Amino acid sequence: MTKPEILVDRNGAIVTVALSNPDKLNALTVAMWREIARAMDALSADDSVRCIVLRGAGREAFAAGADIAEFARVRNDAGQGKVYHGEYVRGALRAVGECRHPTVAMIHGACVGGGLEIACQCDLRISGRSGRFGVPINRLGFAIAYDELAALLPLVGRAVALEILVEGRVWDAGEAYAKGLLTRLVPDEQLEEEAYAAARRIAEGAPLVNRWHKRFVRRLTPQPAPLTAAELEENFAYFATEDYRIGMQAFLDKSKPKFVGR
Repeated sequence: MTKPEILVDRNGAIVTVALSNPDKLNALTVAMWREIARAMDALSADDSVRCIVLRGAGREAFAAGADIAEFARVRNDAGQGKVYHGEYVRGALRAVGECRHPTVAMIHGACVGGGLEIACQCDLRISGRSGRFGVPINRLGFAIAYDELAALLPLVGRAVALEILVEGRVWDAGEAYAKGLLTRLVPDEQLEEEAYAAARRIAEGAPLVNRWHKRFVRRLTPQPAPLTAAELEENFAYFATEDYRIGMQAFLDKSKPKFVGR
């Protein structure tokens, strides 16, 4: 079994950060979430970097969400959930979203759950036709965390965000592009060439201007009112539900959950 890890490779001013857990379609472990934050913070502080390409290792997937096999150990109650999402996932998403340098998500195959959340934090999302997108966590009996929803919502709007979350469907790349989730859609055989061509165009631009433009766009993006303590607490209320246990057990058993609404 290959060790899950984050691979960082540099070619001049362009850096590739690859999510690598090939035995599980690059599903994200706790160690990987934490390493994404560390790696992206370090790259953000490096003035010689001009563009970062985020991708899944290999050609099978960008990332098929979180590694749910870990949940019984690291995310099994509300206390653990708050640490998992509030520290590990939030830290990684913050580091990608707040990186000073332009970022390009290069997407093959599955880009769902946490993988899609990472891609949504990137500045550009370029996908091959094999891309598959969604957040089917209602089948597992738990809700998306506020910080994770915050990157998806501005890209696709309320109607499409709700469609993704309440229907739990996984879309193909053509539909994702049509609904505004992707910046660009190309044949798989052209994906790497197109993603790195975009990265080179970015790297050839004035780096200070690119960083300013990122800051300006972020500054003018509407920000919601601060969440209350009660709202933050409600975000993890699903841990106390029977449906959450049903959903998780069905996933482990590879069966269809039969939710009871309590």
